[in-house]
Parts: sequence; C-alpha cells; structure tokens
Amino acid sequence: MDTLRFYFVTWNVATKSPGQDLNSLLDFPSQFNRNKPLPDFYVIGLQEVKSAPQNMVMDSLFTDPWTSTFNKILCRQGFIIAKTIRLQGILLIVYTQLKHVTHLRDIEAQYTKTGFGGLWGNKGAVSVRFNIYGCSVCLVNCHLTAHEHLHHHRVTDYNTIVNTHTYHVSETTHILYHDYVFFIGDLNCRLHHPPEESPSAEEIVAALQEVEKDKYAALLKYDQLYGSQELDEAFVELTEPEIRFPPTYKFIIGTDDYDLKRKPSWTDRILYKVVPNNYENITLRADCISYNDLPHYTVSDHKPVVALYTIKVMANYTEKTVEFAPVVRIWYIGDADFRTHCTLSPDVEINPNDWIGIYDADFHNLDDYIAYEYLAKVSLAHDSPESGHPRTITLSFPVGSGVRTPGFYRFIYFSQPNNEVRSVLGISDPFEVCSKEDALVSIDPCEQPSTSSEKPSSATTDLFTDFTGLDVAKLSRHFSNDLSID
Repeated sequence: MDTLRFYFVTWNVATKSPGQDLNSLLDFPSQFNRNKPLPDFYVIGLQEVKSAPQNMVMDSLFTDPWTSTFNKILCRQGFIIAKTIRLQGILLIVYTQLKHVTHLRDIEAQYTKTGFGGLWGNKGAVSVRFNIYGCSVCLVNCHLTAHEHLHHHRVTDYNTIVNTHTYHVSETTHILYHDYVFFIGDLNCRLHHPPEESPSAEEIVAALQEVEKDKYAALLKYDQLYGSQELDEAFVELTEPEIRFPPTYKFIIGTDDYDLKRKPSWTDRILYKVVPNNYENITLRADCISYNDLPHYTVSDHKPVVALYTIKVMANYTEKTVEFAPVVRIWYIGDADFRTHCTLSPDVEINPNDWIGIYDADFHNLDDYIAYEYLAKVSLAHDSPESGHPRTITLSFPVGSGVRTPGFYRFIYFSQPNNEVRSVLGISDPFEVCSKEDALVSIDPCEQPSTSSEKPSSATTDLFTDFTGLDVAKLSRHFSNDLSID
C-alpha cells in the first residue's frame, strides 16, 4: 500500500476578501521548517464567498480573489487545480501535485441547493468525486441552514445533502459506495442545552475560559451534530476526530472576542468515512494527523478549521495510461499537419468524446486548456500489434489552429465517456512553439548537420557571428522563455 496526504481547509469567510497572509492557513513550510513534506492534495472548502450578481459576473471572467490567492501560494510549488466547483457562495477547490495528475480517474463534480427550499444556492453542498490509484474518494463542502431555523425539517435537509453526495439510499439502510468520504463545511451545529439549564453566551464564554488542556467534553455533549449522530438522524456513518479547540463561531470581525449576540458553537467541522474492506487482501485506512482551528485569522466571524489525513491507496496501481512520445521538433504556428505519437496501454479504448487538450507548459488548472481536439476528429494512424499489447498511434491534426503565441506547451489526453465524467490518461513533456518569423533563430533537434562546403548554418554561427537581417526584438523575445536574470 502507498500513503497519500490530504490537507483540508473549511472556512466561512463571511463575504470578505483575503486580508491576511494565507501561508499558515495551508501549513506551508516556512524558513524554520523548509524540509517539511507537502501534502499530495489540498482540499479547500469556503462558504459565504461574496456572491452578489456583480461579483459572480466578475468571477466568471476572472479568477475570484480567494482562488487567486491560493494559486499564488500553491501553483508556485507545482500544485495544479484538479477540479473546482462553485455554488453561489460555496466554493470547493481540489489541488494536486502534478505527479498525481495521470492517476486521476472518473473526476466528477455536482452540487445540491437547499437555500430557500432548494431554489437558491446560499445553502447546500458541492462535491468532487474521483478515483486515485484505484481508490475512490468523495469530497463534500457544505453550508447548512442553522438548526434553530430548520425546526422539524432539520433531518430532511441534512439527509438531502448527505444522501445526494455520499450515500445510495434504500428503505432500511444507507450504503456507502466510495472508499473514502470527507465531509467538510459550515454545518451550523449549535449548542443545544435543555431549556431548564440553557446558559447564556456570557456563561458559555466564562466556561470556556475554565477549560483545562483543551478538554471541551462538558460543552460538546450538547453539540447538535453529536446529538444527531446518537439519535441516528444524520451523519451516522461519518466520524470526527476529537475536538481539542474552542468554538469557531461567532467572533467580532477583526478580533479574537466572541460576539455575545450568539452562543459560541462548533459550526465548522471536518468528518470522514472509510470503507476498509472494499477490496480483497487490502485494508484501507484513514489516519488523522491533526485537527485544529487557526484562531489568529480574524477577517471573518468564523475561525478556519484544518485537518491533515493520510490515506492508504493501492501500490503500483496502473490503469488505462497514454504515454506521449517526446516532441523533438519545434512546432511552428500555422503548421497544417503536425504529427506526434502516443502509446496506449492495452485496456484503453478510444471513446468518441475522448480529447486532447493543449496547455501552457506551466498550467495551473485542468480546466485551463488553450485548445482541444476530439479524437474522433483527429486523423489516427494505427499500428496492428498483437492483442493485449500496448499500441502506438500517430496523431495528425492542425494544432496550429489553436495556439497563437510562441512559448512552451503540453498535450493532455482525457478519456471522457460522458459530459460529466473525465479521466486523465496521459500528459506530455513540454514542447516548443514558435512563429515562422522566429524560425531563423530556432534550432531543430532533428535537423542533420550540413555536409556542404558552404558556411554551416549552426546556432553558434547564426546567433553569435552573423546577425545580418535578424530582428533583434524577435531574437530577444525568443530567448526570454529560457533566460532568467537575478
């Protein structure tokens, strides 16, 4: 078995923009612990992201401020967005290290509205599901309605979200069909004391100040989520690590002081479920390494909650892979018949909806393709290998019609049996694209040295001994991709 590290963040940001450094939110290595290993995946769930109509329009055109800030931290370290989904103010972003991209299978995203009777997305949940190294993972970010506003509909609203995203429902039981489920969000669980002994907000704050060594059991026995689990009302099959941090709601924004208009409560939670024996001779497990709040963040009336888990996945698991041959020649913009090769493992079947995307070499999001072509529209030259053996195909398509800017790019092969589900089967090494005008200063690795008696047209000769007729501006632009000046 192999081990993957998942780092979770849940935070109700109260419609605010990032106003504090987010490196510590992500437990990012600092100058004091530079060698600390990074997680394999970051799962960031935000609630109450500003979603006024003008914000939604701007966020559809440009990256929202929160995602942009996370990108600046994570993408510089080789993480990319595997999937993101937003429902008005609810945002879920899944980052992965690049090395795991070609092991992502059956990526699917869905959402469920529960606000205003299911008509609006201010409450509800978004989920991302995928397989990684043969194990299925479901990630759910939720923003539920407060219990005191649900009344007798509380169980229905909870089960609507839980059942839709993680369970197959029968008349008598809930059957979990994913290997791992992580359920995060602002669940709006409050402290529900019996009427005859219900303390005030001031009394709860006073009790919190008397807590010894993060032992909150005396208060948590009145937590509504725990109560729902004990009564088999909701979240029955989900587990939560021991809470050793104070209530995360509600604070006066900009301070660490509780707003006494509301009773302090643990509204922000991270739950999980693992089905250990889904496979023969393999035992899956999820281990919680840490589960904390981050009290120094004050931009919201909620404190963020974070957790680090390790999960077990199958070792040396391979399935349906596509390996691109290195692109050894420079591709010129406008080429009408650019060819490349890729090798398909025996179990790969080309579906009509399979496609190849063209990406920047340093792309940050699987959704940020520059151009694409369906395999059904690409001219395929097939070899005829023996059955059950890998086969190599030649892809011939007018990629120059999609890329307009010189630079470095990659191919990514997607298997997409339908519009909702996709898998990443292969990714190429970076290759270069330049314009015809830049060809004078480009080097074709496949070009054979000249054997004539004329002066050779080598890179050394062209670039450093004979600049006749060259446009210096284009020359500098061509090399700007390779040079960095400190």
